[in-house]
Amino acid sequence: RHLTDLTMVATRRSSAAGSARVGSARGASRVPTEAKLVFAVAGIFFAFGAFAVLQEDVYRTSYAGERFSATFLVLIVERGVNTAVGAVGAFLLARSGRGDASADRVRSRSEPKTRVPVAAIATSGVSQMLAMAFANEALRFVSFPTQVLGKSCKMIPVMIGGVVAGRKYPASQYAQVAVVTAGVVAFNLGKSRRVSLGVSRSGAEQLERDSAYGLSLIAASLAMDLVTAALQDRVKTATLRLNPEKKSPKTSMFESMLWTNLGGACAAFCIAAGTGQLASGVSFCARHAAAANNVAFYALASVIGQLFVYFTITEFDPLVLSTVTTTRKIFSTVYSAARSPAAALNKTQWGGCAAVFAAIAWETLEKYRRAQGAKRLGGKKNA
Repeated sequence: RHLTDLTMVATRRSSAAGSARVGSARGASRVPTEAKLVFAVAGIFFAFGAFAVLQEDVYRTSYAGERFSATFLVLIVERGVNTAVGAVGAFLLARSGRGDASADRVRSRSEPKTRVPVAAIATSGVSQMLAMAFANEALRFVSFPTQVLGKSCKMIPVMIGGVVAGRKYPASQYAQVAVVTAGVVAFNLGKSRRVSLGVSRSGAEQLERDSAYGLSLIAASLAMDLVTAALQDRVKTATLRLNPEKKSPKTSMFESMLWTNLGGACAAFCIAAGTGQLASGVSFCARHAAAANNVAFYALASVIGQLFVYFTITEFDPLVLSTVTTTRKIFSTVYSAARSPAAALNKTQWGGCAAVFAAIAWETLEKYRRAQGAKRLGGKKNA
């Protein structure tokens, strides 16, 4: 019996030592948070910086006197590539037994797999695709800085809708909307001054003018962003309804990527086929290899960017992503103005840009402060 007890003790010590070694090895292999943040920031800047440049090149470059106009063909390719990557990722996760949304939690074999609201996710993918379609199409009629600033005005219709619904906002949010509005007005007035001071309206410079049609496309893109946000809330509700046995069920990032982009790709294909853009776009790319290359690299930059976005959301607070993407937009706007002399901004327009991005940075800071306050309040309650 004594020998048996000694054997059991030795076995326990051996197991404990083995566990300690494994734990130590795991701890040593962990990547520092700072390194992950640098990796995420660099990835988002590189991928979406390239994405913005290629987006301009696809729609604003003259290919032997012709301009590309098959917006929905571009979206078929872009959404198709993202769908393929999402499908491969979802398959590999299923094979490895990692089905949860968390990156560092392995789902138990006994735990049922999270049921995915495929129809709800695909529907939100359709509205997301339409938002991008309107924004891409707008680039044929407005400059890239105008498109970026216009898309940055998302908070304005959100607040208007909230006020109509009877919601109250703090004074700081009204101030932010006022600054954004003033910045956009200043930017467009600056553009009008530049045109009135003798800039030619013919040829390539004609395309730099902000047409009413281009601005209406940006407004339509903002409207679809709001629709997408509402549909994504329905996705969360549907996920909870399909998984009542789970406390906080979440769809994995690759499943979301798969079904969101598949819904958008199918809708884009139907629209492209119905409008003739499918045939005309393929024919255009066959005539101009440079256009086909730009479309292909545009899709590649998109999928890399989405992977970095999912990585950032998984590893960090969503506010980190908001801060990084806002900063990236500023640099993309500056680079776009620098690389195209016809799109050079005057002092009034730079002032408008600065006002808009300052208001967005202000909004991000306010969200951070509210989040920190909520954490402190939660810590006091737990204590």
